[in-house]
Amino acid sequence: MITVTTETTAAPAAADPLRRLSEEGVSVWLDDLSRERVTSGNLAELVTSGHVVGVTTNPSIFQAAIGSGKGYEEQLDDLAVRGVTVDEAVRMMTTADVRAAADVLRPVYEATGGRDGRVSIEVDPRLAHDTRATIAEARQLVWLVDRPNVMIKIPATRAGLPAITEVVGLGISVNVTLIFSLERYGEVMEAYLAGLEKARRKGLDLSAVHSVASFFVSRVDTEIDKRLTLLGTEEALGLRGRAALANARLAYQAYEEVFGGDRWTALAGAGANRQRPLWASTGVKDPAYKPTLYVDELVAPGTVNTMPEATLRATAAHGVIHGDTVTGGYARARADLAAVEALGISYDEVVRQLEEEGVAKFAAAWQDLLDAVAKSMNGKGVDGE
Repeated sequence: MITVTTETTAAPAAADPLRRLSEEGVSVWLDDLSRERVTSGNLAELVTSGHVVGVTTNPSIFQAAIGSGKGYEEQLDDLAVRGVTVDEAVRMMTTADVRAAADVLRPVYEATGGRDGRVSIEVDPRLAHDTRATIAEARQLVWLVDRPNVMIKIPATRAGLPAITEVVGLGISVNVTLIFSLERYGEVMEAYLAGLEKARRKGLDLSAVHSVASFFVSRVDTEIDKRLTLLGTEEALGLRGRAALANARLAYQAYEEVFGGDRWTALAGAGANRQRPLWASTGVKDPAYKPTLYVDELVAPGTVNTMPEATLRATAAHGVIHGDTVTGGYARARADLAAVEALGISYDEVVRQLEEEGVAKFAAAWQDLLDAVAKSMNGKGVDGE
């Protein structure tokens, strides 16, 4: 359980890193969800006392939650008796959890005008390379969850880009996930703007559409650090732990440029909301790094940091939040990435590999979840296929 400070006994902001983070314009979201977290009241506690204003999920999170079976026994019994397919069973359970979490976050959603209080659910990761199926799945998820504060996650694959435009054009709020490269991030922002323009032509209310662009952080360091370590030179070893922050900081610079331009100004005048950068994969993978590295060093206004529970707990206890740590570091960021490239490590190759691996990992987690649910349903004497 995460220790939080209540409003009545709140410590000064300097002693409350999560509160300080919020005051710097960073929305704190929890990168985790389970039925037990909702039913136990833990999520509500984090929202009311722990500065958490949103929730993100992904196939791996659901695989861990539902795969454990805890809290899902009764629904699994009902689904097995009905003889539903495994795919339908998984969607009934995941959307039920997201719906319940959305109800917990609803007061935040209303208080922030839809900016926060969001719960994200991802389209079936097996559809990552199918534009039409992704659009259909997004529409279906909106209908199944049936809450205004749901946000549909669409991967930033080639096939995902036109899907983002179409789904935003329908007035649906989108969380674009699995962004690793600066080039792809630019294409994501373009897809969002095109979607808003499409929605405006349809006469939809742009102020009701919100979006975040999930820029993955720690996985960049994991891959580049591995290659730097293999090189083994003093220069190479000195660059470890710097590429991910550089990548994210340059992404924020790109965000400032796009959402400060004339095209955006016209949409903003029609009531549109910026697509905020969201720092994802913020739990450190290397135990040598400070647990709050990707929180402390990515503080910038108008961003979201979605944290796994361990990172949220570490930030609450040991985070050092001392203002904007992004906008003043663009020159250093460019130099760090250039130094990595100069050592023969291809940035383009790394980010392409990470995107492919990210899609594959989520698809594998989803299949593991399907297999676990099928086994459970078949164990009840009902054909789950």
